[in-house]
Amino acid sequence: MSLKTLSEKVDKSKEVLQEALERFSGKIALAWTGGKDSTTTMHLVRDISGGRVPIPVLNIDTSVKFKEIYEFRDKLAKEWALDLRIERNDEAIKEITIAADKEECCLRLKAEVIARAIVKYGWEALITGLRRDEQPDRAQIDYFVPYDTPPHVRVQPILHFTEMDIWQYIKNNQVPYCSLYRKGYRSLGCEPCTRLGQAGRDERAGRDQSKEEIMKRLRAMGYF
Repeated sequence: MSLKTLSEKVDKSKEVLQEALERFSGKIALAWTGGKDSTTTMHLVRDISGGRVPIPVLNIDTSVKFKEIYEFRDKLAKEWALDLRIERNDEAIKEITIAADKEECCLRLKAEVIARAIVKYGWEALITGLRRDEQPDRAQIDYFVPYDTPPHVRVQPILHFTEMDIWQYIKNNQVPYCSLYRKGYRSLGCEPCTRLGQAGRDERAGRDQSKEEIMKRLRAMGYF
């Protein structure tokens, strides 16, 4: 099925989310970074659920996010009455040099935390805001992807959205977003590994490119 209009794409995303919420009822959460994509995904969940987010929302705190992201996270969590679960790896934060080894950093501060949270809360599925066009190693992924460590399913309902689709959806639905985007950032990560976007460049050009080069390996570790 070819999804051409934003309306068709939204309908498909809602269809994926509805299936996920029914299949994994009581055992599913949504991963929210504070970025535009996962916020759009959360708004879609809210839209099909009567104006509320009826599942836990997982936020990974690496300790080095932009202060604007933390402020946005806390403000929206209050406004939308989110069941927000903030998780972090305090041991790793003390043991490693942040951003020195990108693979170790993402593994210990993100992937390990995601895995621990899934086990801790007994979740069988985790909704993420991944898009196929954002990064080459995401081009072939599907809406439902099983992971083994720990066993769970990743649900990716906005895979077919483009960057412009996201911003059109945000505009159409008055979805709140982090103030960093107004300063020129196009893709938000941890502060040491994120720079301003550049005209005519890839959406993730502001991300640390050594990390982008090992994205396939990071995804296999549980990174999203």
